Amino acid sequence: MLVSFGSALFVMVPIQLAGDRPSPDSVSRVIQGVATGIGFLGAGEILRQSDTQMGRIRIRGLTSAAAIWVSAALGVAIGAGLWHIGVIGALLALIVLSSVKKLERLLAPPNSSDKN
Repeated sequence: MLVSFGSALFVMVPIQLAGDRPSPDSVSRVIQGVATGIGFLGAGEILRQSDTQMGRIRIRGLTSAAAIWVSAALGVAIGAGLWHIGVIGALLALIVLSSVKKLERLLAPPNSSDKN
């Protein structure tokens, strides 16, 4: 929620400062900055774990990083005044995340000790 809220605020500031004629260039630069910053935040969420007993490497946190990225995009859309796109995007993200979680539970081996 804070990522989405912060992204919306970052986009709203240049729009509000410009008054009647917001500059597409300034809004575009803010959106690029938000996307870059969220990329670093998402990269920090991804962990690489190596299992020395099994000799394999596991990557965890990709879904969380993607959810942070989508949250920022929703905030950007809502901050730019496109609230209907933000609502539709939030509903689609919720559907995707919940359906993938159900699918993951169906396909997971029964004696798997991995829990997200």
